[in-house]
Amino acid sequence: MNSHDLLQIIKSRRSVMPTQYSEKEITSDELNLILESANWAPNHKRTEPWRFRVIQGEAKKRFAEFMLEKYQETTLPEAQSERKKAGIAEKCMMSDKIILISVKTSHLLPEWEELAATAMAVQNMWLMCTALGIGSYWSSPGTISKMSEFTDLEEDENCYGIFYMGKRKGDLHESSRQPIKNKVQFIES
Repeated sequence: MNSHDLLQIIKSRRSVMPTQYSEKEITSDELNLILESANWAPNHKRTEPWRFRVIQGEAKKRFAEFMLEKYQETTLPEAQSERKKAGIAEKCMMSDKIILISVKTSHLLPEWEELAATAMAVQNMWLMCTALGIGSYWSSPGTISKMSEFTDLEEDENCYGIFYMGKRKGDLHESSRQPIKNKVQFIES
């Protein structure tokens, strides 16, 4: 792979919602590549703070029920919508795999560095998904703080996101960015 191929994968990365996933399964080999790519994220003092829990098969239904229950518990009744409730279940059931993204802080360095390292691990997963034709996106719903009620988290571990994944149905839409020159200053003296 050359630098142009890599840049094309980076530019092609998108948030792909579960409604855009097909029913094709993500293979074990593909899942292992995705997780292994995360494991090579940079991290200060080699703390490797990222932790992942893969939800698949029948556990997706249990997760959907949990997410719906927590939504109802944490949202005022007058603010709840049937559309949102249906979307919570649909998102889980249309995804082939769901990964809980957690950070285990080491207390060896500032917490933001552990969060940044984990975000880079997720970016690695996202890029690998893109290369494999797998749609994915990172969600951080208001119920994220309740994940220890769904699965045991280690001491000093907190869940910060949910990574939904599924084989894409079709091509991704084009996207754009403001020119990088608008965001960079060169300091020469």
